Amino acid sequence: MQTWPRLSLHFSEYSFAHSLRVRFAETDAMGIVHHGRYLPYLEEARVEYLRSLGHPYTENRENGRDFAVLECHLRYRAPLRFDDIVTVHLQPVESTGATFTIDYLITVDHVVTTVARTTHAYVDTAGRPQRLPTWIKELVSQ
Repeated sequence: MQTWPRLSLHFSEYSFAHSLRVRFAETDAMGIVHHGRYLPYLEEARVEYLRSLGHPYTENRENGRDFAVLECHLRYRAPLRFDDIVTVHLQPVESTGATFTIDYLITVDHVVTTVARTTHAYVDTAGRPQRLPTWIKELVSQ
């Protein structure tokens, strides 16, 4: 059994931040975000991160490459609620030949609500692993 990764709770250790507002449709009857809605928040932040680096997600897709999610871990510390302004902080932390891992810190008003980690494989259109581009490996080493 794999143990839960120890993630930093310090905003300064994350190289990118993306903010969004919780929509009513993402909440349950108590106005709390459903646990399944967190994954799209992580995805939105990843897509914006790639765009900010000059490597939009569409560029990889046009080149016959994709980022398949292999693993996702989330630890909820406090609920997100309707109309919260959520900031998703992220930092690439590990890479191998064909995979890379990103850590996330989700906050509302500088209060940590969630920590998360995703691991992705760089794959071709048939789902076969491909060598990571140099620019992704450089993100981890920075």
